[in-house]
Amino acid sequence: MEVKVYKNYVNGKWVEPQNSGYVDVENPSTGKIIAKVPLSTKAETDKAIDIAHEAFKTWSQTPIPRRAKPLFKLRDLLMENEEEISKILVEEMGKSLPDARAEMKRCFENIEVACGMPMLQQSDKIIGTSFGIDGEVLRLPMGVFTVVAPFNFPAMVPFWFVPYAIATGNTVVVKPSKQVPGTMIKITEFIDKIGLPPGVYNVVNGDREVADAFIENPKVKGFSLVGSTKVCRTVAEKCARNNKRFQAMGSAKNHLVAMPDAKIDEVVRNMMTSCFGCAGQRCMASSVLIGVGDEMYKTICDKFTQAAKQVIVADPLDPKYAEEPNLMGPVISKHAFDFINKMIEVGIKEGAKLLLDGRGIKVPGNEGGHFIGPTIFADVKEGMEIHKTEIFGPVVCIMKAKNLDEAIGIINRHQYGNGASIYTQNGYWAREFKLKAEAGMIGVNIGIPAPVAFLPFGGMKNSQFADIKAQGKAIINFYTEDKIITERFWPETD
Repeated sequence: MEVKVYKNYVNGKWVEPQNSGYVDVENPSTGKIIAKVPLSTKAETDKAIDIAHEAFKTWSQTPIPRRAKPLFKLRDLLMENEEEISKILVEEMGKSLPDARAEMKRCFENIEVACGMPMLQQSDKIIGTSFGIDGEVLRLPMGVFTVVAPFNFPAMVPFWFVPYAIATGNTVVVKPSKQVPGTMIKITEFIDKIGLPPGVYNVVNGDREVADAFIENPKVKGFSLVGSTKVCRTVAEKCARNNKRFQAMGSAKNHLVAMPDAKIDEVVRNMMTSCFGCAGQRCMASSVLIGVGDEMYKTICDKFTQAAKQVIVADPLDPKYAEEPNLMGPVISKHAFDFINKMIEVGIKEGAKLLLDGRGIKVPGNEGGHFIGPTIFADVKEGMEIHKTEIFGPVVCIMKAKNLDEAIGIINRHQYGNGASIYTQNGYWAREFKLKAEAGMIGVNIGIPAPVAFLPFGGMKNSQFADIKAQGKAIINFYTEDKIITERFWPETD
């Protein structure tokens, strides 16, 4: 099998890195090397930023409708080639083909919202702030913005940012995850065809050296990242020292509360998708299930465990399982595999009851793959490491609460607050949960409360280090600088 060698994309051209080493990209289903990605240097990164800075001078003066026009073409191109991109995503990341297609649809949605920039970026004007005086707020583009993408959503996450940066008149430099660079490289091949001026959009592959260069370069106005809370806290501190805008979306431990009146079949069906889609490697996965009351807790333990046993763990590129709705692929790497197995051992030692053990899964023909099956713990208590830690795998903790207030207390005492959901038919309980649960994204009878593109995406507490959330109308404030005008004119005199 041919091993691809990826390049950077700078100034409208594919560029061979000059001083870079390379790291291997592997298929997590097989463990085989499928590509090599360059580790670009600070000097190469700074050069790309310089080019983007020069391109900004012209792009920022381009009329807004003309800035949006290439995005219409991009949406059409990506939709026409959705299947090709999705299969690359599956090969290098390991999620199922239906999950990959769903990720691509989120890309389309964000492009569509950004195409409305002529409406979204309108200025505000007040006639008559005083006698003969008017006030106006101009929303102006700022310069070069940078994006560091995660491995779990290599297409969707960049599209929380890139279309908006471009449409608002800024230029952008993207660093794909070195574990899954091929998806964004393929998308960039289509971006190359939409007529953007050279330097408006650029891709620099690499590791931390590239990300640090983004933060330290004074020509960069803003930095967006999805990563662990530890990394996000460091990014926030560095960006603050460098007077740079930042969005840093961190770790999560999302709780799903099943009230006594919850429709149990819907809870179980939604939990299957929420917990085991993408092998649990997503920041909106419900990794903690709280059953309210003894009866609901016992029912959840029994029915969810039985349903989880039906999950098929296999290579998502195996034609036999490609469209299987209960398919779960591998986790991303040997490192992730080892960490998840370690946390399962921790849970056992802490005294949690292991209802379903996903260790030791063997997929014939894929002996080098990083497969772990659904794993479920019951009798989980606050303070246990398996409850405190983001495991980022197909491991679910089931807890019991006496009532809604106790369930909300469990959520609010946790350091993370990305998402939380409640299942109930009781409007009062739902309202209490919406108002009191400390999470940035709330679901009511929704397993994955990830908002659509025209609504903001982001968490609370240690799950987000930013004032402005991703995507939607709100992100316009991240990519523009307000300039406030106060003006007065006197009448001409003879």
